[in-house]
Amino acid sequence: MSGSVGIVTTQFAEFDVELRLESGRLLGPLTLAYETYGELNADRSNVILVAHAWTGDAHAAGKNTPDDRKPGWWDDMIGPGKVLDTDRYFVLCSNVIGSCKGSTGPTSTNPRTGKPYNLTFPVLMVRDMVRAQKLLLDRLGIDSLLTVIGGSMGAMQALEWSILYPEMVRSIIPIAGTGRTSPMAIALNALARQAIFNDPLWKKGNYKPEHPPADGLALGRAVGHISFLSDVSMQLKFGRRFSARHGQFDFFGQFEIERYLDYNGASFVDRFDTNAFLYLAKALDLYDVAWNFESLEEALDQLRCPSLWFAFTSDWLYTPSQTEEVVTVLRKLGKPVAYHLIESDYGHDSFLVEPEKFTPKVVEFLQRLD
Repeated sequence: MSGSVGIVTTQFAEFDVELRLESGRLLGPLTLAYETYGELNADRSNVILVAHAWTGDAHAAGKNTPDDRKPGWWDDMIGPGKVLDTDRYFVLCSNVIGSCKGSTGPTSTNPRTGKPYNLTFPVLMVRDMVRAQKLLLDRLGIDSLLTVIGGSMGAMQALEWSILYPEMVRSIIPIAGTGRTSPMAIALNALARQAIFNDPLWKKGNYKPEHPPADGLALGRAVGHISFLSDVSMQLKFGRRFSARHGQFDFFGQFEIERYLDYNGASFVDRFDTNAFLYLAKALDLYDVAWNFESLEEALDQLRCPSLWFAFTSDWLYTPSQTEEVVTVLRKLGKPVAYHLIESDYGHDSFLVEPEKFTPKVVEFLQRLD
C-alpha cells in the first residue's frame, strides 16, 4: 500500500566556502535548501538523489504544513511503497544554486555589498549546480549514490553527476533530457528573455521584489509553457473553445488556451523570482555535456555506471532524437545503457503527467541494482 511521507521540513545547509564556477568566478558563501525522505541504512548505500527541473525546488514530496493545498512536485513518485520507496531508500532532493527557493541565487545577499546580487550574480552552468550539491552530500557523510534521477534540467544534472563523480554514482536515470540544448530551445528562451527585458519594471534586474516585472515574467513563462505541451495535448485539453461576451467576433474574447496561458503566467509571478528565472534559463541554454572535453565521446567515456534513459514521442523541446544521440554514443563506447521511448501525448511534461507509463521500468532497474 503506497503512502505519503507526511509532514516534512525543508532544511538549509550553509557553506563558508567559495565555489569556483565554470566561468572562473568564485561564489560563496553558499546556502543549499534540501529535503530528505526515508532513512539511511547502516552502510549508507541506499541514497537516491532526485534532481529537479527548471523552476522546481527541494520540496519533492509530502507537505511542509498540514494546511498545504498540494504536496511536493513528485509526490506520486516518492513515499512508502511508491516508485522511490522510502521504506527502502533514503531520498534526497536539493534546490539548485541560482534558484530563489532557498539556495543561493540572485535574490541572495552579496556579502561584499550587503545588497541582493541581482545581475551581479555570476552566470552558472548545470555543472556548477552539481558541484554545489556535492558539498551537501559531503556534509551529510554520503559517498555513494544508488542513483541520480531527474527530468528535463534534472536529467542534465544526473548526467553531469555520472561524469564528474563516476566513483560515487552507481547509476543514473535521465528522463526527457538532452546532451546539449538545441538552437530551437535556446530561441524560445530568447523570446522569454526579451519579454522580461522589455518590461519597464525590470530595470536591468534592479526591480523591487514587491514590484517585479510581472507582465514580462508572465509572458516569458507562457512562452516556456507552450514548449512543455504538445499539439495533441492542447487539442485534448482546450480544443478551439472560445470565451467572449459578444460571440466569435469579440476582439478581446479569448480561446481557452489563451486563458490557460494567462492564468499560469500570472500565478507563476507569485511564486518565482524574475532574475532567478533568467539565470536558470541561461544555464539551460549553455548546457552541453561535452563542455571542456574534446568531444561528446570523450565526455561520455567518463561515465562508468549503468544508465536508464526515457524520452517521449510528443516532446518537441528535448526531442527523442536528442536523447538517442547520447544513448547511441554510450552504446558505441560499450557502456551499460537502456533506453525506452514512451508513447505519450503530453509533450515535455509527460514525465510529470503520466509517470505510470515509465515508472515500472524504473522499479525494475532499481531492483536489479539492489
